[in-house]
Amino acid sequence: MKRTSIHIVAALAAALTLAACGGDEDTAGTDTGSSSDPVSMDEHTVADVTFAQGMIPHHAQAVEMSDLVLAKDDIGDGVTALAEQIKAAQQPEIDQMTGWMEAWGEDMPEMGGMDHPMNGMMSQQEVDAIGEASGPESARLYLESMKTHHEGAIAMAETEVAEGSNPEAIALAETIITTQRAEITEIEDLLAAM
Repeated sequence: MKRTSIHIVAALAAALTLAACGGDEDTAGTDTGSSSDPVSMDEHTVADVTFAQGMIPHHAQAVEMSDLVLAKDDIGDGVTALAEQIKAAQQPEIDQMTGWMEAWGEDMPEMGGMDHPMNGMMSQQEVDAIGEASGPESARLYLESMKTHHEGAIAMAETEVAEGSNPEAIALAETIITTQRAEITEIEDLLAAM
C-alpha cells in the first residue's frame, strides 16, 4: 500500500511538472509567434531605455570627436583609420537606438554639451581642445579621450547585459563591449608608438 501511494504521488508530481513546463513552452511560443513587430519592441524595460538614452549622446560625442581629427591634414594614418572605424560603427548604432526610442514611445536624450560629464564622456571644453590642437597633439588628445570614452561605454553596455531585457538591446551592448575592448587595445598601441 505504501509503495503504491508513493508511486501515485510521484506520478502525479511528474504529471504536474510536465503540465507546468508544457504550459510555459506554449506561452513562450505564443508570445514569440504573436509578435508582429520584427524588432520585438514590445519587450523592453527601464534598463533598456536608460541604455539607449545614455548611449545615443555617448556615441554622438565619439562621432563628433572623430570628425574633429578627420578634419585635420597632419594626423597619422593609424589614428585616421581608427577615427573612420569608430564613425562607421557608431553612427549606424545611433540610428538603430533612435529607432528603438521612437518605437518605444520614449523621449530622446538631450544632445547638448554636458556640464558634468559621466560614463567616460568628455566636457565640451575637452572636445573643443581636440579640434583646436595641432595635428600630433590633437591625435594624442583624441586617443587619450577615446580610451576613457570607450571604458565608459563598456561599463554602460555591461549594465545593459546584466539588467536589460530587450534581446536586440542586449545584443548591441555585447557588440559594443567586444568592439570597444578591441579598439582600446588599438588605442594603447597607437599611444605607445607616439
